[in-house]
Amino acid sequence: MDGPLMLAVQLTEWGRPPELREVPVPQPVGEELLLQVTAAGLCRSDLHVMDAAAASFDCPLPLTLGHEVAGTVLAAGPDADPTWLGETVAVHGIWSCGHCRNCARGRENYCLRLRPRTTGAPAPIGNGLGYHGGLAQAMLVPSARHLVRTDGLDPAVAAPLTDAGLTAYHAVREHADLIDAHATCVVIGVGGLGHLGVQILRDMGAGRILAVDNRTEAREMALRLGAEAAFPDVDSLRTAVRDGADVIIDFAGAPDTAQPAPRLLAPGGRLTVVGSAGARMEVGKHLGLAAGWRVTAPFWGPHADLVAVIDMARRGALHVEATPYPLADGVETYRRLRTGDITGRAVLIPPPLVR
Repeated sequence: MDGPLMLAVQLTEWGRPPELREVPVPQPVGEELLLQVTAAGLCRSDLHVMDAAAASFDCPLPLTLGHEVAGTVLAAGPDADPTWLGETVAVHGIWSCGHCRNCARGRENYCLRLRPRTTGAPAPIGNGLGYHGGLAQAMLVPSARHLVRTDGLDPAVAAPLTDAGLTAYHAVREHADLIDAHATCVVIGVGGLGHLGVQILRDMGAGRILAVDNRTEAREMALRLGAEAAFPDVDSLRTAVRDGADVIIDFAGAPDTAQPAPRLLAPGGRLTVVGSAGARMEVGKHLGLAAGWRVTAPFWGPHADLVAVIDMARRGALHVEATPYPLADGVETYRRLRTGDITGRAVLIPPPLVR
């Protein structure tokens, strides 16, 4: 290999764990910016990518993982805005086209160019999800419009906000018109996303926040972060929501959480399923659900919501339960994530890039 090398955690074979490898440091061209990665979060979505069959994703291997990234802009291509050099940033991981009708509406997370290809395989979305990601010492970003300035926010906090924080914020913000001092809101699954969801609801002024998680330590965390009460399962929650819940955010998305949840809705109530643990549910006007029910399954979040999440963290309204690990321990940390040994968010810290 010619030129300087760097460490990267790469998926080299579908259905197999990733590997720590030495790869060339990329060089920016056009409008690209080169980031020195200062922190990169791990996500269970990465496990879905690793476990996929070869035809499930429309991208070549090897692929550097990591879609939760914070860094410092180190170099710029000849057509890039040089004022970004030296800025500390978070990366919006949805590399949208910027031109379609949804992008024009500020709904980049629903960019029409990111629809599944004719093969049925998902199109590349962004860093770590089709393009090389941030589990490395450096990463290329195609344009400054995918960056948000963090103004010195701790990178280990900023990185998880780009997915865990952004996804939780977007899921809650969709119901801002219902979230007030009278609202009863339920968070199911107080993990890497759910613990942020509790805080976002609190910051938006939700009157009652109730949490559900089968882990004692997660229930304790929910109470510490602002939940009024915490329960081990959805059934034990029923007595606390006799008048129904206005908003239920299911960050687990498992059959035993999503199936009973619609029957806990108040009239006009809304259920949002964020997690992807195999949930299926039956809804319909003939099933005896409360009038005006609504079920949604949002995807990630737009650039403007990431700006809002970063602002929440900078003003102290959002605390990330994150544990740092060295980049060299990435493969083992993914193994621990798979077995459920990590509460909150795991964040890998790469060594500084020597150029």
